[in-house]
Amino acid sequence: MEDEGDVADEKAEYGDRLGSLREESEGDGDQSTLNEEKGSLVPDTPFSHSDTRHFGPAPVRPQARRLGDKKKVLLKHGHYVRDLPVPRRLILPKRGTREMTETRYTAVTCDPDEYAKNRFTLRQVEMNRQTEMFIVITMYNEDDVLFCRTLYGVMKNIAHLCSRKNSSWGPDGWKKASAPHVVVCIVSDGRKQIHPRVMDCLVALGIIQPHAMKNMVLGQITTAHVWEYTTSFALDADRRFRYPESSFDIVPTQILFCLKEKNAKKINSHRWFFNAFAPLLQPNVCILIDVGTRPGPKSLYYLWKAFDLNSNVAGACGEIAVYKGKWWRGLLNPLVASQHYEYKMSNILDKPCESAFGYINVLPGAFSAYRYIALQNDKNGHGPLASYFKGEVLSGQNTDMFTAVYLAEDRILCFELIAKPGSEWVLRYVKSAVGETDVPETLPEFIGQRRRWLNGSFFASIYALYHVGQVLRSGHSWFRKAVLLFEFGYNLINVIFAWFAVGNFFIFFVILTSSVNDPSFNLKGVSILNTLTQYAYAGTIVACFLFSMGNRPKGARWKYRIAVVIFAVLTIWMVVCAVLCAVKALQQFNTPMYSRMVLSLLATYGSFVAASLLFMDPWHLLTSFGPYMLFSPTFINVLNIYAFCNLHDFSWGTKATTTVDTDLGVVRGILKGDTVEVEVDYDKDDVDNVYMDALHRLKVREPIPKPKPKSFAEDEEAVKDYYANVRTNVLLAWALSNSFLAVIILSGNVTSTFDGSNNYTVTKAYMLFILAFVAITSIIRFGGSMIYLIGRVFTG
Repeated sequence: MEDEGDVADEKAEYGDRLGSLREESEGDGDQSTLNEEKGSLVPDTPFSHSDTRHFGPAPVRPQARRLGDKKKVLLKHGHYVRDLPVPRRLILPKRGTREMTETRYTAVTCDPDEYAKNRFTLRQVEMNRQTEMFIVITMYNEDDVLFCRTLYGVMKNIAHLCSRKNSSWGPDGWKKASAPHVVVCIVSDGRKQIHPRVMDCLVALGIIQPHAMKNMVLGQITTAHVWEYTTSFALDADRRFRYPESSFDIVPTQILFCLKEKNAKKINSHRWFFNAFAPLLQPNVCILIDVGTRPGPKSLYYLWKAFDLNSNVAGACGEIAVYKGKWWRGLLNPLVASQHYEYKMSNILDKPCESAFGYINVLPGAFSAYRYIALQNDKNGHGPLASYFKGEVLSGQNTDMFTAVYLAEDRILCFELIAKPGSEWVLRYVKSAVGETDVPETLPEFIGQRRRWLNGSFFASIYALYHVGQVLRSGHSWFRKAVLLFEFGYNLINVIFAWFAVGNFFIFFVILTSSVNDPSFNLKGVSILNTLTQYAYAGTIVACFLFSMGNRPKGARWKYRIAVVIFAVLTIWMVVCAVLCAVKALQQFNTPMYSRMVLSLLATYGSFVAASLLFMDPWHLLTSFGPYMLFSPTFINVLNIYAFCNLHDFSWGTKATTTVDTDLGVVRGILKGDTVEVEVDYDKDDVDNVYMDALHRLKVREPIPKPKPKSFAEDEEAVKDYYANVRTNVLLAWALSNSFLAVIILSGNVTSTFDGSNNYTVTKAYMLFILAFVAITSIIRFGGSMIYLIGRVFTG
């Protein structure tokens, strides 16, 4: 039995241990004093240049490497596995079990697909615990603030699960063998890429002891370093220790930390999660979170409940919300505000509508969940997971472009789930599950992010439409198949209009601005202004093509900024013209074109306002609609042009390296049976010193030097030529088709588009078609979201 003790006695003991820890730190000359009241890692008095105390890099104690000392280690199934006591200075709110007093290190020497075959195991398997929820947190080089924000949010969610008395979870839901429990898996993409202060956070939590890691074991290269520990306290985003102050403020959390030796991208991190660890734990629900995403206090429960209530739910996602900071200060950045509006409208109209149909085009990898059994492949190795990981092994001319769409592996996974042969899986959106995430705050970062999204989504949409016949072979009812086919038809129309988005926006700009040239507006000289603005618009589009073909956003910041500013100014003039036309429409409502324009605007923007009010979430209309309008031509022009011009950039992973690092040491030679001899680098005092140094670095937060970018030569020029050729073909077709559309439509009398005559020109007919299309799609989105909202009201 675990000895937890009385809560009041434990809290008193925490204070005593924090006080002694502070005295020991001061006695050793260490400047990292802990805040006795809150356990803060933040200095009581900030350092300054005028301060007489130390300022600058944290002092590091010299650690003597004991090369002569040897230790015999018993192998576990032939693998190097060590159970290491946690530092003596680590405060343990709960004691009495090895999973909290010892951390386990395993040097994995195989591919993730071979993990179970090579008899690697996990603590939960040995303890015979039933895993209900398996959470993976993927990260690359994010800093300690983002890491702690995400992990602390997850731990608060686990505490909420254990606080639900009338539930299958219960107080011991985190570990009870007969009840469902949660395991948190953290996968870091590359040992040399992880942020140093994140390593300090992991040391401070007692999860890892870096000195125990080895590069090689008995001649085999270590592919991943796996740590297993159950932590009973947390670190918040301010790097403050958070201990259990009440029964369910923080509960013990089973953490599995996988530090990959080499950088192999996020898709490989998910392969470790799904193919290495999940087959051993056999979870019911798998939840995917990116570092930087902070789930709401009850979000994980709401996601899990979607699977608990409906047995045919294969995947679900929550609302991805923009992290706005304290007092919503992040919205002062117009780029962040525009993304906030975009995210909100997607979560109010698009995601609920798709959920009502049963097929969500993409479950965001930053915050989504899947039923594990739904992901499984068939006996021949074909299925959702096989398709999900297929992109990791694709290369150049060995595949065609429509197979290369696996860059958008999350979209492919969604399609494969609902089209799985003989199954009737559906995907759901859970409005109550909110996950806040950081969005790009600078233009180059934003353009780079959307390049990946747009290219992946475009080709994934083509893939889904091309393989729509798989839906007919699924186990869905005929009614569900009809609904899904209707949704695919709707998606087809959207793909076509997305293809012509740049041309249509230019046509709309020219028609709308030219309409005020009509003498009835009594605007002298406006025709000259319109001619200048239209040439400026066309010239900026051409400039964007030239920028995108030869310049990275980070290398041409001002060029892209100037283009964004020009588009924003032109948008202001377009809005002025739209207001003038709207006023004229109210005065001459009987004019066919004016009346249709008013109805289209009411259907579009009216659906935005009505849906936001019905979902009781209208604040983005007040805070972010203006910035979104100014950035709308940037979303359509700059992002699409850069994405299509860089279609050849399919980064499936990093180049394989032939060198083997030996900086961590190696495990050599079997002595007798399953016993090996390893060098002992540190003793218990050194482990405690390393722990204190980690706390000090988290407090001082010295600047981390940025590594110099490495240039890699291309091994196979044929691969580069192949994707460059595909890029040229698609870009040529896209640019010419949009230009041809603009020339055909604008060849008529543009000025007379909104006159009172009933004579229909090509321009008038096309404008009428566009207005009708926008109105119909807005009505479909609004109707679908209302169906979702009604279902949510009645089913909870």
